[in-house]
Amino acid sequence: MKYLPVNNEVFTYNRKNFVSRLKPCSIAIFNANDEFPRNGDQTFIYKQNPDFFYLTGIDQEQSVLILYPDCPNPLYREVLFLRQTNEHIAIWEGHKYTKEEARTASGIDNIYWLNDFDAILHTIINYAEHIYINTNENDRYSHTVPYRDIRLLDTLRTKYPLHKYERSALIMRDLRVVKSPIEIDLTKKACEITRDAFVRVLKFVKPGITEYEIEAEITHEFLRQRATGHAYSPIIASGKNAIVLHYIDNNQVCKDGDVVLFDFGAEYANYNADMSRSIPVSRRFTKRQRNVYDAVLRVMRAATKMIVAGAVLNEYQDEVGKIMTDELIGLGLLDKHDVAKQDPKMPLYKKYFMHGTSHHLGLDVHDFASRYKAFEVGNILTCEPGIYIAEEGLGIRIENDVLITANGNIDLMEDIPVEAEHIEEIMNS
Repeated sequence: MKYLPVNNEVFTYNRKNFVSRLKPCSIAIFNANDEFPRNGDQTFIYKQNPDFFYLTGIDQEQSVLILYPDCPNPLYREVLFLRQTNEHIAIWEGHKYTKEEARTASGIDNIYWLNDFDAILHTIINYAEHIYINTNENDRYSHTVPYRDIRLLDTLRTKYPLHKYERSALIMRDLRVVKSPIEIDLTKKACEITRDAFVRVLKFVKPGITEYEIEAEITHEFLRQRATGHAYSPIIASGKNAIVLHYIDNNQVCKDGDVVLFDFGAEYANYNADMSRSIPVSRRFTKRQRNVYDAVLRVMRAATKMIVAGAVLNEYQDEVGKIMTDELIGLGLLDKHDVAKQDPKMPLYKKYFMHGTSHHLGLDVHDFASRYKAFEVGNILTCEPGIYIAEEGLGIRIENDVLITANGNIDLMEDIPVEAEHIEEIMNS
């Protein structure tokens, strides 16, 4: 791993919280993510299952965690299984965790090699009544290929058909959304790296630069500061490309007079930043670009104030929509008389602002959370309003990451340039 070691207290704390919510006489099993083939002799860069990392801190494939707090044999109440390395693996793939390294990373004392998993599981699982399996229940995801946990569930149901099977996801959805101090610090680190990459880009962009050259500058800064890489495929969208919300081709020339919409974030120790900015290629906004930019910024600042404990996502989005509607009227994009007659279920502002304002952020960029549960202290949410004017080839989005605390909220990106004057000043320095 490129990132520095993470204090294992956070993983010990997470496991303690998880097992406290299990039914009596329960065993929970968590798998590392699958490896996916890229070609005949290579896999894609490995990305750990976020739930598995949340509970273990282990960033390695072919790993399994068992949590069984009521196990009659104390040795197996908390067990981590790892792929055993050998000379061949060391030569072709490099270093793998030793048992001692895994203890240090995870805080788990009982470490075994993966080839012991079936035998150990069989000696203890019949003493359990409930078996918790970790299915992916993020409502933005729909799987078409059975992953490791699903395959394990099929196997266990065949071997142990009379056990009661439970869903770990119900617990994980409540736990992961509330960030501990160490998780907040890791997110702040990702935000700091993202800030430095953005400032680097501000000094780099000029007419004639390509979108992929800008992406290269961002990637350079991320890796230079120990980030794992990009939290998601970066959006470097100049001119009319900014109208495409998930534009990732990044292959066009940035032209004089255009605005470039950025949406990128660093991943550090599996925790993510998510930032959007829009800057003028010519290093000065035109009057129209500036008016649209300032309108988006006003919406973002108003929306940020509403990200507090007790707010409900749908109600919050409706209020942001009202603010955006006023701004769109001021820009001449909507008519107030048409707005007065609009269908409330299909508000007119969605023609120019068609996505949500906020989502939870953490180990997943769109973090695992309930869209129906009120915001809580410890939540980190994005705030990302935008205005997209297809007929003008202009798209503006501004996005920061916001932490909810007991005393209000904290903008984790408040030190990243956002005022138009500040952006122009850096670009022309």
